[in-house]
Amino acid sequence: MPHTPCHLLIDAGNTRVKWALHNGQNWLDRGHANLDALDGLHTAWSALPAIQRVVGSNVAGIAVKAQLETMLARHGLTIEWLTPSSQRLDVQNHYATPSQLGADRWAALLAARKLAGQHCLVVNLGTAMTVDALTASGQFLGGIIVPGFRLMQNALAQGTADLGRRQGHYQPFPTNTADAIHGGILQALLGAILRMQLEMDQADVAPACCVLSGGDGPLLQPHLSLPAILVDNLVLEGLLRIALE
Repeated sequence: MPHTPCHLLIDAGNTRVKWALHNGQNWLDRGHANLDALDGLHTAWSALPAIQRVVGSNVAGIAVKAQLETMLARHGLTIEWLTPSSQRLDVQNHYATPSQLGADRWAALLAARKLAGQHCLVVNLGTAMTVDALTASGQFLGGIIVPGFRLMQNALAQGTADLGRRQGHYQPFPTNTADAIHGGILQALLGAILRMQLEMDQADVAPACCVLSGGDGPLLQPHLSLPAILVDNLVLEGLLRIALE
């Protein structure tokens, strides 16, 4: 590992904590841990080089936040938690109460602003899917939250007698139950994205692209009607912008 001071970025999500190390020019390392197995982070972070700044986003709750703070303190590190505000960098937040916006969505918007530079939809596909409208001038107009792919899949499995968790594939006209479930969930997610695209069209800020992130991003990308910019982790990218400001 180089001795140049680095930035540690931490994304505490609904099911996992993801982290990455950046030296101001390149990504050096990445990792993750499930929320019920965070002790593994202590070992990973024991090998970190000199850290200049730690910036994090947390939607995992107070207990996880406290656990991460304690773990970092063992290494002599203090974390700066991103708090959504009315404006940060070149993005303006139009939420009625800006602090109610999820920190992960705020970080993703900060990243998308730099990556797209034009009217776009910012789509994050995790436990939930968020679809946010961002203009070329950096105005976050608002967005929607819907259950993600596996959350919908689990709802069908738990809420019905015969529709278990089955591995399906996308077919235009499904002719078996597994494909019908897979295609139905996919179409529901795509429909939410398309609906937000139409809303932006009607507001005279038609999106030129979709900035797409999250584990299920590759699943949706081939079916989008907009050109897509696929990013591994928009939240970490946004936190990096904060660390470098």
